[in-house]
Amino acid sequence: MAARPARPAGGGRQRRTALPREQLLATAMAMIAEHGLERLTMAALGREVGMSSGHLVYYFPSKDELLLQTLQWSEEQLGAERRAALARRVPVRERLDLLVDLYLPQGHRDPHWALWLEVWNRSQSADDAVRARQLELELAWHRDLVALLVEGAAGGEFRAVDAERLATRTRALLDGFGTHLVVGLPGVRRADVLGHVRDHFDAALAPDGG
Repeated sequence: MAARPARPAGGGRQRRTALPREQLLATAMAMIAEHGLERLTMAALGREVGMSSGHLVYYFPSKDELLLQTLQWSEEQLGAERRAALARRVPVRERLDLLVDLYLPQGHRDPHWALWLEVWNRSQSADDAVRARQLELELAWHRDLVALLVEGAAGGEFRAVDAERLATRTRALLDGFGTHLVVGLPGVRRADVLGHVRDHFDAALAPDGG
């Protein structure tokens, strides 16, 4: 589900005294996509961009902060894709399917989902401010899902439902399947997961008498 950002233009190893924050985050995400999350360290990022540890600490005082900011950056890119998909002039159900397709990982070791799992795992002892930043990432998806459910019911495409409640259950379903996909649980295929989610929506949203 994550965007696959390219390497920064001009070569990553050239010595620099400073880089724009956006470029550092794009490089961090590219390193995760290419080498896996375990290879992203402060030292490795510094070597990649030719930046001293002191300069990196100015942007990211800890590894946890680097990971969270990288996840936020990746979500911003994905959010732009989601907004474009949800603005299409197609039936609500088609847009709902598009949202699900963007939400779920592309497969085993999807870099965005691997990062998401790592950030949440590290947050067990995080302070309230960090948890609030993480929650906002979740709520962006939740709000769009609720809006689609409300729109579909208002137009008669879906039956009337408690949109908040159904959105919460749906995200739990997607998170469970998404985790199975990204860790490579044997026998779990993305096509099958999409089928299960379609069945979930069919059962929950079919118009009365439809």
